[in-house]
Amino acid sequence: MAFRLAPTSETEGFRLEAHDSIGSTNTVALDHARAGDPGKLWVVSKKQESGRGRRGRAWVSPEGNLAATLLVITGGELRVAATLGFVAGLSLADALDAVVPKGRIAIGLDGASQGKNRFELKWPNDVLASGAKLSGILLESAILDGGRFAVAVGIGVNVVAHPPDLPYPATSLQALGATCDAETVFLALSDAWSDNARLWDEGRGLDAIRRRWLARAAGLGGEVAVRIDGNVVRGTFETIDEDCRFVIRDDEGKIHTIAAGDVHFGAVASAKV
Repeated sequence: MAFRLAPTSETEGFRLEAHDSIGSTNTVALDHARAGDPGKLWVVSKKQESGRGRRGRAWVSPEGNLAATLLVITGGELRVAATLGFVAGLSLADALDAVVPKGRIAIGLDGASQGKNRFELKWPNDVLASGAKLSGILLESAILDGGRFAVAVGIGVNVVAHPPDLPYPATSLQALGATCDAETVFLALSDAWSDNARLWDEGRGLDAIRRRWLARAAGLGGEVAVRIDGNVVRGTFETIDEDCRFVIRDDEGKIHTIAAGDVHFGAVASAKV
């Protein structure tokens, strides 16, 4: 099966560029932006050889996994465009719900899951299945002429394999008993993106996205620790605020609002992180 866009996505003017193998879908998308591409372009591959995660970490994507990047061109504020990461997480979780048969994914028991959703969203940019990382999302941007920005919304999904020997649990759809391939996941993703992006509406619908995200949030109301530049903040995961920042209430009742950091749940949150 070849990669293809959902009919809703094609109708809304999205385009597709598929590769057998690629260095980085984000890099290719941003190169297109600098060359004048108008955006609404999906760059996809089943093999990514030099992918990146947050903070420059490598993202391994062997043959059969999904690497997908959507190029967005915007004249709005970059702060608002950054919330597209929450649109991406929601869209992927919706897509996985659509293509993975019910009962194939168990609910995780590591403190991250509340038992409501097969696929949960870990702030700021991970999708979990059975409490383990299934997908990572990375937004990268470039300044264009005329005060515009290019935003590459990168989504990597462990379809057939996941990286071994990580300091956190990771999994793949295949390891969890699902049989869908990268092409099927992308088809559903392109459809779900159209739905959630319409709701986001250039940031005007961010509050609705925030509410939908919270309904899928991993660890909400539970014990959490967040590492921020070498320091650790511990407490209860209260919510995400109107700007989608992470909100913790510590043991003394003080509220901490966090814009960036590494989140740990449950037993891991109680240990040294």
